[in-house]
Amino acid sequence: MAAILIGYLLGSISFSMIIGRYFAGIDIRDHGSGNAGATNTLRVLGPKWAATVLLLDLMKGVFAVLIARWIGATDTFVVLTGVAVIAGHNWPLFFNFRGGKGVATTIGVMFSLLPLEATAAAIIGLIVLAFTRYVSLGSMVFATLIPLLIVLAETMFDWEISRAYLVFSVVAAVMTIWRHRANIGRIAKGNESKLGAKRQGQQPSPRA
Repeated sequence: MAAILIGYLLGSISFSMIIGRYFAGIDIRDHGSGNAGATNTLRVLGPKWAATVLLLDLMKGVFAVLIARWIGATDTFVVLTGVAVIAGHNWPLFFNFRGGKGVATTIGVMFSLLPLEATAAAIIGLIVLAFTRYVSLGSMVFATLIPLLIVLAETMFDWEISRAYLVFSVVAAVMTIWRHRANIGRIAKGNESKLGAKRQGQQPSPRA
């Protein structure tokens, strides 16, 4: 239980909010898409801060799994800690429960639990992103491919993968799709924002 609580509190550290507040003097949720994550940080503050947020959010997922394993948690509690850190990012205790969509943190957890499957899914997700320039679509492809790749690995290569990991991958995929439900509607209508597209207005100037 301690690992789950630590995971949630770790996830609740919203790095896009911290960077927006202390380096640009803004609440990142009041700008761009209103999302507290790396993609909106890119839109609002530019690539340097977006890369920083992406890395730190990803590492939250990695550290949550490492902590759970360090204290000797079973596979079930390890994945519950993974769910908790993603939930913390999405609904952060420290920022009025308004957070991001949990993609980078999900990636961190997935790479810690299932490095081969996560690598394959990430490559395909990046290909989708490169062709469509929809970050949301690439994110959903990554998340939904993981459980499929687990089943494929077990069927074709006779790998033994923890049932808890498979259940977690399904839960993470559902959470990712749910958090992107508005994006799905915009993609269907053809008005989803594309990576690198010019945004209206000027981005806030970071403090010196």
